[in-house]
Amino acid sequence: MRIPLFFNQQLRVCQAQASRVTALVLAAATLLGSGAVHAERLKDLASIQGVRQNQLIGYGLVVGLDGSGDQTTQTPFTVQSVVGMLQQLGVNMPANAASTMQLKNVAAVMVTSSLPAFSQPGQTLDVTVSSVGNAKSLRGGTLLMAPLKGADGQIYAIAQGNIVVGGAGASAGGSSTTINHLSVGRISSGATVERAVPTALGQGDVVTLELNDSDFSTASRVVDAVNSRFGLDTAMAQDGRVIRVRAPQANGDRVAFLGALENIDVRPARVSAKVILNARTGSVVMNQAVMLDNCAVSHGNLSVVINADNSVSQPGALSNGQTAANTNADVSITAAPGKVLYLQGGAALSDVVKALNNIGATPQDLLAILQAMKAAGSLRAELEII
Repeated sequence: MRIPLFFNQQLRVCQAQASRVTALVLAAATLLGSGAVHAERLKDLASIQGVRQNQLIGYGLVVGLDGSGDQTTQTPFTVQSVVGMLQQLGVNMPANAASTMQLKNVAAVMVTSSLPAFSQPGQTLDVTVSSVGNAKSLRGGTLLMAPLKGADGQIYAIAQGNIVVGGAGASAGGSSTTINHLSVGRISSGATVERAVPTALGQGDVVTLELNDSDFSTASRVVDAVNSRFGLDTAMAQDGRVIRVRAPQANGDRVAFLGALENIDVRPARVSAKVILNARTGSVVMNQAVMLDNCAVSHGNLSVVINADNSVSQPGALSNGQTAANTNADVSITAAPGKVLYLQGGAALSDVVKALNNIGATPQDLLAILQAMKAAGSLRAELEII
């Protein structure tokens, strides 16, 4: 039996619509399933004690500048550094060299970097070079060999190389323009590690984890996740931040154990309710846990406008009078009608923001409103002003 062409077309349309509906249902199920699980890797929540970076700092000279270096009359330390460097290289300098040298192509700089954990001699580091004096630009300069020291005064790396400055500048006829910052540059792989920092990671049979944020609930969940993965009594919480984990003593087994430990999924506890207020910029940041009790908020604007009109009074001809300046001041005060808004108890973050926007509150107004809510006991959150 042959089916008419019209019914074939209708059948194809129905099948296509059914396919689209099925795809939408599957996509919605996938989104709901992914939203229901909110777990993070343990390496994003905690760090291993002893695995840390160490700050390095050094002093050096940048040479080869195109007349944009330090003005030696105002930065005597630059001349002293050049004289000391030349003497170490075997150049005999006269006694009054420091007072007669006029350098324009040299700049004194501070060199900073970070020594990662487990760095070994021969590895390279990126360094940042920052001007100490009044150099106009470090563009095109070369950093001479500068030792980088740690907090203990020991040398851990040596830096040297050509500086890359992410900016440009030009001047002519007394006018100048600058794009970005010219007194700070960077040297990729510009330092070589000369000494390794010993770590206590391979000592003992216990590895200590430190949570990024102290939280007893999160620490308890981390312990449960580790014990369920590696067996009971593997992890034990010392307090709300420190967790002690038993690990194999052999280096190879310990590295494999820590690699598996870092990838454990842990559902962190909800953060405490907090409101951050920046009094300088007027910005307000609230997390999702902020809640309200029943309260009423009144908001009104009071604006004061002062206009001053300066005029000059000229005396008549042949009157021997003097010209006088008069100031006509116009002061007006306008009070906008205040609004009283009732906020229901248990309002979430979205409700709080929407309600405060409805009464026309600006970020500066939010500072005063939230402080008043906290003082009245209606704001269930910690108020922090930065």
